Amino acid sequence: MHYFSTMENRRYFLHLRYKGTNFFGWQIQPNQPSVQEEIEKALSRLHADRPVKITGCGRTDTGVHATHYYAHFDSDLKISPEDLKYKLNLMLPADIGIMDVIPVSVEAHARFDATARTYHYFIHREKDPFIEDVSWLFKQELDMESMAKACLMLMDHKDFECFSKVNTDVSNFECDIKHAIWIRSDKGLIFSITANRFLRNMVRAIVGTLLDVGLNKMTPEEFARVLKSKNRSEAGQSVPAKGLFLAGVEYPFISGNSVWTDVKFPKSTTGTAFDL
Repeated sequence: MHYFSTMENRRYFLHLRYKGTNFFGWQIQPNQPSVQEEIEKALSRLHADRPVKITGCGRTDTGVHATHYYAHFDSDLKISPEDLKYKLNLMLPADIGIMDVIPVSVEAHARFDATARTYHYFIHREKDPFIEDVSWLFKQELDMESMAKACLMLMDHKDFECFSKVNTDVSNFECDIKHAIWIRSDKGLIFSITANRFLRNMVRAIVGTLLDVGLNKMTPEEFARVLKSKNRSEAGQSVPAKGLFLAGVEYPFISGNSVWTDVKFPKSTTGTAFDL
């Protein structure tokens, strides 16, 4: 096993996953549990109780999950990435798992170097207590053809202010959506979307508005007008957070992390995978 021979600071990417049910999102919140806080506490313990700050690839809101998430931190520990992964997994709660610890250049940045992000939203069609906290039950029949037409409009549009949380601090509302599709499975429906960036609440607002199209409450032509309106009140309601997963983050220096083509329903609490 290789150990670093110097005590100089090195930068690492953590490749991790977490179930967000018991957290108030990724980012540290006053007096509320967060994924970032749990990892920082574990890293600080490994560094003789010296504070260690980590930077994530982006925010996830309360109750949102991640099957692929990246964060970076700097460390002077004389320890191998394999041992660091092992120790962190021993210290972290059951709903956070470290998949890999990756040495990177000191300039690498988990947020700013990401070139694309993929989200999946899961909808199950029949009551199932084993996936209730990782998918949303929605029984109504949907016009999938109209929803597919609306998805194509997303890829032809750039400004998504109509799907952004109001009073946000972003400088612009432009996103480059690379794909947006609905996938049928024997368990239900999965919405998959990839873009270079996402606005706060954007995916949940898109899914809610697309469901309005699927319920014929809104035509594809009306959906196009919503896109142009730049008005959040014109779009549909946001769907619950529990069905949303950050499913992939792409970097030019990390291979094999584009996962949107391998879409599966989340595992149930009994450990049985619901595949497509």
